[in-house]
Amino acid sequence: MRILLVEDDRDLGPVLALGLRNEAYAVDLATTCADAEALLCCNDFDVACLDLGLPDGDGLALLRRLGVDPALRRPRRLLVLTARDAVDDRVAGLDAGADDYLVKPFSFQELTARIRALTRRTDVHEAVLTVGDLRLDSAAHRAWRGGGELELTPREFSMLRYLMHHPDRTVSAEELLEHVWDANADPFTASVRVILSRLRRKLGEPGPIATVTGVGYQLRETP
Repeated sequence: MRILLVEDDRDLGPVLALGLRNEAYAVDLATTCADAEALLCCNDFDVACLDLGLPDGDGLALLRRLGVDPALRRPRRLLVLTARDAVDDRVAGLDAGADDYLVKPFSFQELTARIRALTRRTDVHEAVLTVGDLRLDSAAHRAWRGGGELELTPREFSMLRYLMHHPDRTVSAEELLEHVWDANADPFTASVRVILSRLRRKLGEPGPIATVTGVGYQLRETP
């Protein structure tokens, strides 16, 4: 899952981004409205975490634009992160299009719990996924095949999670780059093949991930 984090605090932003990446999310960090708009023009995000007090504009204005400006791709879910704790501020944020509102200071555990809750509201994200003999728990960051637990790196975990969201559907390498990697990733699809090869070895035989020649990869319910 790919997250846009819009936070101008030079200390807090990188810490939150690192923590979310350690939870196997792909994270793009923007520190201004302009940076956020540049990312939203050309990327699809599952969740955006948006600070309201930005140096070059009000995050509320950006939030409102996401629903009407065709140049900006609206993330599936929007979470406001802000120090504005008055009831009127919360109402304004939710009315502007936010799906949730988290007041600073907050615990990192609460942030990740709210992100999981937001993604469960869509029809493609569940807390615990099961495909064939594969099971993945997003909250616990654990995965199993049959009765054995898999030891996966964050990137391998994120790739498996994305494929399990789309079982029996062919997913291209470009789509995996879009949703599993962030803007700092190697833009070439060779990086997808490297991670996929490692993931396949850990999943063992019979291999549940099939290659559809010239198209992409498919996680099959029945290998």
